[in-house]
Amino acid sequence: MDLTKNTLENTDFMIEEIKKKLRMASGAALKAVSLNDTQYEDLRDIYDMVAGKNQFSISEIEAITTELGRLRR
Repeated sequence: MDLTKNTLENTDFMIEEIKKKLRMASGAALKAVSLNDTQYEDLRDIYDMVAGKNQFSISEIEAITTELGRLRR
């Protein structure tokens, strides 16, 4: 999958993978259709960071969740 391209499918994929990795119960935090080009790059940065780690502290999960919430606005 080429995540350098800003597509709805890529955005959905990254959101789902972040949710799985962080064991997030709700996907309502972020909708793929609400992201613009700048937010896509921010989401990709978050995805790359999350994909590269095996464990997260509670404070890391809170910070990531906060950033995802910021993208939603």
